[in-house]
Amino acid sequence: MNFSIQARDDAAVDVLVAGGGPAGCAAAIAARRRGLSVLLVEATSALGGTATGGQVAHWLGGRSPGGRWVVGGIFRELAEGAVADGCALLPSMPEGKTYQPYAWLPWFIHGVPLDPYRLVPFLERKLAAEGVSFRYETRVVGVESSTLIARVVTHGKEGFAAHPVRCVIDATGDADVAALAGCPVHVGRDGDHLTTPASLTFHLSHVDHAILQETIEKTRSPKFRELIASLRSTGEWPFPYDIFISVKGLADDEAMINTIRLVGVDGLDADSRTRAYVDGRREALQLLDIFRRHFPGFAQARIKSIAPLLGVRETRRIAGAFTLGVSDLAAGTDFPDTIGFSMYGWDLPDPKRPSVQPLVDESGGGFVNKAKKGLATPIPFCVMVPQGCANLLCPGRAVSVERDVLGPLRVMAPCMAMGEACGVAAEQVVAGTANVDVDAGRVRDVLRANGCIVDASALPSIEPRVDP
Repeated sequence: MNFSIQARDDAAVDVLVAGGGPAGCAAAIAARRRGLSVLLVEATSALGGTATGGQVAHWLGGRSPGGRWVVGGIFRELAEGAVADGCALLPSMPEGKTYQPYAWLPWFIHGVPLDPYRLVPFLERKLAAEGVSFRYETRVVGVESSTLIARVVTHGKEGFAAHPVRCVIDATGDADVAALAGCPVHVGRDGDHLTTPASLTFHLSHVDHAILQETIEKTRSPKFRELIASLRSTGEWPFPYDIFISVKGLADDEAMINTIRLVGVDGLDADSRTRAYVDGRREALQLLDIFRRHFPGFAQARIKSIAPLLGVRETRRIAGAFTLGVSDLAAGTDFPDTIGFSMYGWDLPDPKRPSVQPLVDESGGGFVNKAKKGLATPIPFCVMVPQGCANLLCPGRAVSVERDVLGPLRVMAPCMAMGEACGVAAEQVVAGTANVDVDAGRVRDVLRANGCIVDASALPSIEPRVDP
């Protein structure tokens, strides 16, 4: 049987954004504010990406441990707007306490906890108010390109559509458009191409946070390593991961559980992803039973939700115009095209040992000590420029970095910083400038005027980090 794609012609747009997660939303808003026509296509039924569909309801990497802003611009605007709308918080450390229930660790209080359900309509209102067109249940399935992408082919319920474009921003996180365009990419670590474990986050209700906090304050063990080791010794903890990760939800009795680490998941393979969903849902129910029997504050806990979207930390990375390496960060290199920073740790677990961070736990040396202090990681514009396609930009976790550097850059606030920079740069690309020739100085000037932090001198001082 012959098969051919019959794609209807759709309206031309200046910028097509693929992916409605943090990077894509910021890119779409920024491009529209530069006067460009924008269409955002999202494969799922909601904006927000991993924060909403994946229910990792925490915008991380945008504030210092003391709660000061490291990522400004659209990220800060959305964060403060979400707080005003009642779907986010900006927590601080309670006086006299060593543990913050909205944090992942006692010192780790620089996130923005969210209500994933209310955040979706909040983002929809923001994009609509900016004049951004967006389309759900639509994914990019092909491109017409040589050195430029002329048309993007999408697929939705109505069938295939072909969109004439002048600039494409690939915010899929998986470099899907870059791969379709034939741009060179890397997958996973060198040699075996394995990727860091995936997660399936779930939310609980009826959690007694007072009991949980009292125990953690007393034991100084927020990850409950000792309890898990004891349960493993009796055969009651059958999982390959050894740490408990819980964050208080916006409601007083709710908790977001990000404990599950699914080893061996290929985020680019449908069969592998399917197995991960099945395994993750089973493990969520197993963990609930264990928590109720053994973990303080969880005796009455109930499942509120299990994320409908798998939490994939790593798939493709573009081979870009420049590759940011560990040595660059160890040397404290000052990049003239820096468009933002990340305030996040070196969180990229070993593909086979999900509770081990190789860069932090095994390599030793001065750089590890520097990394452990949580110092801000610069993001050069050039890491978002793929090879082989002059009107394509790739913000988010698919950037051109050595694999270890993905840890601090893959989280949501720096992804918004990258998306905003690409949205601003799209103005030059639409005017005919090749991505590799974008004037990053002009981009930085616009970002700076918009309240973004692009200069190291504008960063807040970083408080010392002490782990329990």
